Amino acid sequence: MAVLETFKKYLDTFVAWVCIGIVGLMTVLITWQVITRYLFNSPSAVSEILSRYLFIWLILFGSAYVFGLREHMAISFIKDKFSPRVKIITDMFTELAIAVFTFTIMIIGGYHTVLRQMWQLDSALQIPMGYIYSAIPLSGGLIIFYFLYNEIHLFRRLNTLNSAPGGEE
Repeated sequence: MAVLETFKKYLDTFVAWVCIGIVGLMTVLITWQVITRYLFNSPSAVSEILSRYLFIWLILFGSAYVFGLREHMAISFIKDKFSPRVKIITDMFTELAIAVFTFTIMIIGGYHTVLRQMWQLDSALQIPMGYIYSAIPLSGGLIIFYFLYNEIHLFRRLNTLNSAPGGEE
């Protein structure tokens, strides 16, 4: 389990730095876009398109990162009324539903989308659109890893509750 904890720590750090790098690059690109548009009266199409694509990557990787930290938005006023055991089971079921969606839509569907779009080039950047769409299955893979990691921890918490005197903490 220590190997998994270490791997998650390094993965979290890597994904966080990727997101920070994307934000930094977007800041530079958008600043350049504003300068070329208002000072030179000739907007840069490349910086506009690239910042748009980077924003998509930021959203997908940022959401995977937040999911891994279990800091995503959740409406929990009903779940908060449950016993600790039912809360854990509810969390496990919710994460399973997210994982099923992620696997079917983001990984399988995203993979097929990437393959279908490899022939189409972006008009400004001249790169295959499949590269842009590859953020979908890649972030889906991160979400699945975080799902497995979280399920292991939730299962351990559930076992701890079941072995506690009286079955509840």
